[in-house]
Amino acid sequence: MEETEPVANEALAMAEKEETSVEKMEVEVQAADDAAESGGSKRPRQEEDKPEDEENGDNTKKPKVEPSVEEEKENGSDPVSVGPKSFASSVEMFDYFCKLLHSWSLNLNLNKYEHLMLLDLIKKGHSEPGRKIGTGVRAFQIRYHPKFKSRCFFVVREDDSVDDFSFRKCVDQIQPLPANMQTKHYASGGKSGGGGGRGGGYGRGRGRGGRSRY
Repeated sequence: MEETEPVANEALAMAEKEETSVEKMEVEVQAADDAAESGGSKRPRQEEDKPEDEENGDNTKKPKVEPSVEEEKENGSDPVSVGPKSFASSVEMFDYFCKLLHSWSLNLNLNKYEHLMLLDLIKKGHSEPGRKIGTGVRAFQIRYHPKFKSRCFFVVREDDSVDDFSFRKCVDQIQPLPANMQTKHYASGGKSGGGGGRGGGYGRGRGRGGRSRY
């Protein structure tokens, strides 16, 4: 009887020790599972809190604001057509007629294409196209202006009357030119000087070089 009691006690102690080890392992496994679940839920939250700038790349730059239609017209950048040709801006249109004025021979009728361009320029840009065209345009020429001492476009009408006109004012009427390219007539709001209005001392009669540079 004395020998069996120590053996029974020893077996009981070993059983308790094994039970304690099992419980400890279960606690460790549960802690690992909790840590895994905690770590897995934490990352999505960080991703949710991530700024949109970082998710979508570098979008800190402000989007380009396109100019309004009114701003384009004020800056002379609204596309326009004259005759068979289109121009992206009033400056481009001005450059075209300016080059033509200084490249064509004096006192020589312009070709059919340039005739259409100048006729449409007058119709769309002149303040009084009917008066300027008169009985009809037989030809356009570039002549040396006797008053302003420079080249100028001239209308040669069917009745042989001749009249000059300012291509700059026509362009500016169709599509406003930048302020630094406008004539003194438009910049000052007056009627004299620069383009030769009625107050500029230029004759109003018919004939070669008659009337103002409209």
